[in-house]
Amino acid sequence: MKDKIDKTLKFREKDFRLRPWQLKVQEVIYGTDTRTGRVFDIVLLIVILLSIVVVMLESIRMLNAEYSYTFWSIEWGVTILFTIEYFLRVVSLKKPLTYVFSFMGVVDLFSLLPTYVGIFVEGTEALMVIRSVRFLRIFRILKLSRYMLGADILGEALSNSRHKIIVFLISILTIVIIMGGLMFVIEPDEAGFTSIPRSIYWAIITITTVGYGDIAPITPLGQALASFIMLFGYAIIAVPTGIVSSEMTAIKKDNIKPFECPNCGEKGHEREAKYCKNCGESFK
Repeated sequence: MKDKIDKTLKFREKDFRLRPWQLKVQEVIYGTDTRTGRVFDIVLLIVILLSIVVVMLESIRMLNAEYSYTFWSIEWGVTILFTIEYFLRVVSLKKPLTYVFSFMGVVDLFSLLPTYVGIFVEGTEALMVIRSVRFLRIFRILKLSRYMLGADILGEALSNSRHKIIVFLISILTIVIIMGGLMFVIEPDEAGFTSIPRSIYWAIITITTVGYGDIAPITPLGQALASFIMLFGYAIIAVPTGIVSSEMTAIKKDNIKPFECPNCGEKGHEREAKYCKNCGESFK
């Protein structure tokens, strides 16, 4: 019985073992430490940039009318290359679903869809700018991920303080609704406060100290209330900053460090994770 179990385990290990061509593809696509991997990533970023430039130029009607076929050819060429790259990323991993459902996997998939969807639905060309998100790969190429500890701590601090921030935002929303309602009652239509939603809009741009100036109170009482909202706006700016800062201090005290994949540099794994969610690398 024990021999059968051992044979079964060996058979399963053999099934999950990557073939030589898969290892080579993985080395090129995911390997930022190899020469071919770096060349591949740099070429990929150039192609991404080319695609974004083409989408931007297509929005200029004069250029689109003259070079529409050229733009169309480049866009389809880029899309085909991205499609091949996407499938190679999937088939070169032991656990392909870890990449498919990862952040960059979803971005890579959605960067392909607009061109194919455009065959059946018009007006999807502008969605191709989502490819700009793929420029995040430059952090791996330049080895900047090791210097992103501060960003990871900030992200974790925002996550930990999300409940306090939500309460803060609900409080601010309540205040601007009340202030907007008061200004609608106090100010005449000539001042621009023609409805409660428009008055709430004024309260938001005032309390955030933006102040477009398209609406302004003209009555003494309205101006006094506006002055109070302006001063109150400066005070509330410090609240979310203090919440996040306190969380960052707590994280540093606890010596919490991000869990980074030694192969591809992907972060955000659970501490008990056994495989990288991006490249499938084993953490054993």
